[in-house]
Amino acid sequence: MDQETKELRKAGLKVTHPRMRILQIFEEAEERHLTAEDIYKRLLSHQEDIGLATVYRVLTQFEAAGIVMKHNFEGGQAVYELDRGKHHDHMIDVDSGKVIEFMSEEIERLQHEIADRHGYVIEDHSLVLYVRPKKKR
Repeated sequence: MDQETKELRKAGLKVTHPRMRILQIFEEAEERHLTAEDIYKRLLSHQEDIGLATVYRVLTQFEAAGIVMKHNFEGGQAVYELDRGKHHDHMIDVDSGKVIEFMSEEIERLQHEIADRHGYVIEDHSLVLYVRPKKKR
């Protein structure tokens, strides 16, 4: 709980019960990408009296403070993940909606080479691959 308190204060947010609980859910979740509804269901399962509107409001505050990143992947709801500062890209399984994180030094290098070839420097980027499992032979 101390870590959550420090994180909220560092972001300039007042330490409130809803903020603490939502941050705790992110830190304890096995999956890194959660919807507001996922968080709300987990709060309900722990008999927490925190409404869905509050969840959305806290997530918006967390995003503005740099605690979480919001992703709007095609064909699905917005998902949120803790922003740990380490760059990664995403693959989305179009059949199940599963989000897979990956990091490729080769892809990163190629992106910089392409930008450089065109006279640019990359400020930021987002790479999302929409994938389907290979058919078994």
